[in-house]
Amino acid sequence: MGKFCLLGTCSIMHSTMLLFGAEVGVCYGMLGDNLPPKPEVIALFQQKNIQRMRLYAPNADALRALGGTNIKLLLDVPNDRLEYVAASEGNAAQWVQENIRKYSNVNFQYIAVGNEVKPSDSFARFLFPAVQNIRKAIVDAGLGNQIKVSTATFFGAIGVSFPPSAGSFNAEYQQLLGPVINFLRDNKAPILVNIYPYFAHSGDPSQVRLDYALFTAPSTVVTDGSLQYQNLFDAMLDAVYSALEKAGGGALDIVVSESGWPSAGGTATTVENARTYNTNLVRHVNQGQGTPKRSGKSIETYLFAMFDENQKEPEYEKHWGLFFPNKQEKYSISFN
Repeated sequence: MGKFCLLGTCSIMHSTMLLFGAEVGVCYGMLGDNLPPKPEVIALFQQKNIQRMRLYAPNADALRALGGTNIKLLLDVPNDRLEYVAASEGNAAQWVQENIRKYSNVNFQYIAVGNEVKPSDSFARFLFPAVQNIRKAIVDAGLGNQIKVSTATFFGAIGVSFPPSAGSFNAEYQQLLGPVINFLRDNKAPILVNIYPYFAHSGDPSQVRLDYALFTAPSTVVTDGSLQYQNLFDAMLDAVYSALEKAGGGALDIVVSESGWPSAGGTATTVENARTYNTNLVRHVNQGQGTPKRSGKSIETYLFAMFDENQKEPEYEKHWGLFFPNKQEKYSISFN
């Protein structure tokens, strides 16, 4: 997940149940040495009626367990495989054969080719050809209408973010993502974006109010022309929409491929804040009202993350889970 800043400014609404709808999924990270067996995790998704999942890399045990469940899957091509799939169409076809076609009873929906690739990354130059080759392999497999191929970027790619209407990409990210944005537009695929109001608040708590970040501000916090913002999530999302418009991608939809709030280890990290943010985010998504800029447009969103992951650093990275590794809820959640 990436850090970023957005200026804006921020009573806590109490709700005890987290209600998941069809537009909300959960990211299943595996960077822990105490996590449940993969089939038990898939069973927990089903038990809680979580209808969408993100996996950060192909995992045979998880993919086998997903077979026949109808859980809609967002699967990553990990960053360390970008060079391989970019090298040739044959390599990409092999990746698709081994990780998609082999699991014909898994409900694949998206492939994220790379996650938060930065211009300074040694593999950054492989991003666009990797996206092209994976898309061709998916089409050649007869899956082009079923599976959308994209990449997952993050709010750090935005150079100007306030007010939201001024949103634009950092010049280096524009160079990196520009060809991808055009490709996604031409193929009618969404762009995936990791959006974290938590990092905007924790990076500048004196300017970015906590209630604005938690969806609990009692009234408008930011006015941008005719648009009014009562929560930071919408402002960040609309800043990305504005950036896409300036980059020739105004027709693109955005899927929020990660969002969440840690419960310990950092600034404003409490179980109550994590519960408040996730509850209110899910409610906001389920209401289907969209954002001020894209009113009425559903916001498909993936909460980060299913479990606390004890092999991540720094400390706050260990505490994003909705569940403890023993599968107990961290706070009261209903996914029905």
